[in-house]
Amino acid sequence: MNIGRVATAMITPFTSENEVNYEEMARIIDYLIDNGTDCIVACGTTAENPTLTTEEKLEVVRFTVEKVAGRVPVFAGTGDNETKYSIDMTHAAEKNGADGIMLVAPYYNKPNQLGIYKHFEVIAKETTLPVMLYNIPGRTGINVNAETTIALSKIDNIQLIKEASGNLDQMAEIIDHVADDFYVYSGDDGLALPLWAVGGAGVISVAAHVVGNDLQKMFKAFDEGRHEDAAYIHRAMLPLIRALFAQPNPSPVKYAMTKLGFDTLNVRLPMVEMTTEEKVNFDRVWDIYQAKAKKFK
Repeated sequence: MNIGRVATAMITPFTSENEVNYEEMARIIDYLIDNGTDCIVACGTTAENPTLTTEEKLEVVRFTVEKVAGRVPVFAGTGDNETKYSIDMTHAAEKNGADGIMLVAPYYNKPNQLGIYKHFEVIAKETTLPVMLYNIPGRTGINVNAETTIALSKIDNIQLIKEASGNLDQMAEIIDHVADDFYVYSGDDGLALPLWAVGGAGVISVAAHVVGNDLQKMFKAFDEGRHEDAAYIHRAMLPLIRALFAQPNPSPVKYAMTKLGFDTLNVRLPMVEMTTEEKVNFDRVWDIYQAKAKKFK
């Protein structure tokens, strides 16, 4: 299942009382779809998924599907480090209308590659939905090796991977050894163009909250042979991408969204709002990027 070039790992807005702000979520969904997002991923890491209750996770998926109303695919993050719980959440996401599920590698347990394979295999066989694997060793403590991903790609409904290992060689190896209908997406915004250049399918993005259209322009420029334009957009984005991850995700992108008029500053512990100094530093990078973005074709 190809989900387009730019998927957004959507934030979860909270009220000042620390409740999920569904009114603001509805505004964010409309904004993302209107500004370069080809697919929405709900309940991923950027959604502060570890701080959401099971009931909140289910309602966020249900609400997102209802609000999107078929305009773009909706993938639900249902993966956990407990296989049975992941199956239960997958069944619930399927019932709530998700178009696909995203399964993060089981964190903290640190299984070997056979354990990783079995975890994904068992969950995939419990659903008819397309499955996106999610490899992010910086958070999980384990890397899903290329060989494991290639083997998993042979399971019919495992059709995509969000690769956030930061290892372009590993991603290229996967692309070289899977079928044409298995899609490798970058989980790192800064590697979106390099991965695209070696055959990747696009990016599952945090930055797309604020630069979705610019990411689309970058990919389009590359496809049209305007490689210098694509490279310029890529280089212009890099300082902003670094700023979006200079503090723990999603505090910076939630702050960035306030610049677009959204009420998204609140985060749940153990995440904390950026300090005044951190915001000033971010503002400086933001202003430079806005000036450069005016030159994008």
